[in-house]
Amino acid sequence: MGRPRKDRLVAVNPKISYFKPRGIPMVDLSEVCITVDEREALRLADLDGLSHEESGQCMGVSRATFGRILHKARQTVANALINGKAIKIDGGNYKMVKEKRRFACRKCQYQWEEPLGTGRPDACPECGADDFYRFLIDE
Repeated sequence: MGRPRKDRLVAVNPKISYFKPRGIPMVDLSEVCITVDEREALRLADLDGLSHEESGQCMGVSRATFGRILHKARQTVANALINGKAIKIDGGNYKMVKEKRRFACRKCQYQWEEPLGTGRPDACPECGADDFYRFLIDE
């Protein structure tokens, strides 16, 4: 028997939990499911452009575990896109992160916090560089 799964940290709760191909009635569709933590992996790697190492830190998992989560999510989404299936976002082993987000600048190593829900900062408040990343807050 394997180890129990560790909760993955998720910063953005999905407001939309279902996608379907246009023009196909629901009764005629097959459905695939990605978990909330798989959606978070897609967001971090493909939308925010973070490395697997940085993304793993954000989610509180190793780089290798993050890679496996991302691979499964991409396979599921590709299956839906190629085969015309609906995508449901539901479940998974996750917990929402706290009220603050912490960022670090790669240029000057300055660290700062931003409240949740304010969007991605434009630049480092110390040096103005746009090369920064988000990381896990230890509390």
